[in-house]
Amino acid sequence: MPPRLRSGPVGRVTDLITVGVIVLFVVLPYPEAVFRTAAPLLPVALLPAIAILFRHGWPLTVLALSLTCAIILSFTGQVSPSSLIAVAVSAFAVADLRGRIAGVIAVSTAAGAVFLSSAAPLGGDFFDARTLQFVFVIALAGALGDATRSRREFAQAMTERAERAERGRDDEARRRVAEERVRIARDLHDVVAHQISVISLSAGVASSALDARPERAREALATIRSASRTVLADIGGLMALLRSDDRGDASDLHPQTGLAGTADLIAQFADAGMPVELHDESGGALVSPASDHVAYLALREGLTNAHKHGDGAAVVVRLKRQDGALHLEIRNGLGHRGASTAGGHGLLGLRERVAAVRGDVRAERADDGFLLTVRLPVAGAA
Repeated sequence: MPPRLRSGPVGRVTDLITVGVIVLFVVLPYPEAVFRTAAPLLPVALLPAIAILFRHGWPLTVLALSLTCAIILSFTGQVSPSSLIAVAVSAFAVADLRGRIAGVIAVSTAAGAVFLSSAAPLGGDFFDARTLQFVFVIALAGALGDATRSRREFAQAMTERAERAERGRDDEARRRVAEERVRIARDLHDVVAHQISVISLSAGVASSALDARPERAREALATIRSASRTVLADIGGLMALLRSDDRGDASDLHPQTGLAGTADLIAQFADAGMPVELHDESGGALVSPASDHVAYLALREGLTNAHKHGDGAAVVVRLKRQDGALHLEIRNGLGHRGASTAGGHGLLGLRERVAAVRGDVRAERADDGFLLTVRLPVAGAA
């Protein structure tokens, strides 16, 4: 890393103060470093003041240079506070910028070298108070540098965690938007597919009965008109709900239809000309409101598919309670399009809805027909 100076006004002021303190202890007679009588040693004492400016780019080099100057001055009989201050400042920079392991090794080495070399100008007294003070200052500077680095890394970790949390919230928002789009598409399919099937079936009845049975054709046309109004009203209600800015506005909401609407649903298909046989053997099995609504949607989807893909024979609907669950079976004959019944988007959406209430769906050919079986857990069952 090339040498560099600190940027910013605060960094420049700090560097100027550091250089000023080092130079001050060079020129003042403190306590024995009287360089007026030792002029050749003055450049050695001033060198750390210049090198200290580059401690942020080369902290280990600056520490080694300052320590070398302090040792040279010690063996010439001079105790140089200026060089030792430069050693302490450099030790702080090493611990701050080079990590804990490099900081511990460098600071320990510098403190040991100062401890051993300071005995030379002090008559060989290793435990002189001034020597111990210098060693303590160097060790303290290293500890402060390590604490500064730890605090900075902690702040960076907190910032990164906050950024990850923000990205996580954005990802969660996008995921929920995608799920909401799928739900809206599924609801539109449920709303439109059933009524369009009724319209298509009624249109066929009206077309075939127009000449021979005009009254039957009029009934079919009335059914088409009613189904058209229903689907338009349902789509309009869904769009109004999506466009509403007030999430607490429930004016367009209504209770979800459950199995209590089975008779009306079957009557709609019967009026449209598709016979439906209902065998209710459930004994009034209690299911949760969500499962009740899913059961109704499954029945509607099954009857719609029976109209679209069936052979026109009667559709058999059976409700029964078995093994702690409510079973809904819808059986119809296979027409020329029967092979496509198992792969439509309606059944895919139905499987997702049933799985959401801990149930399962099975669609299969059976006895020259098509069988849709839905199992839903009964309230209170294990």
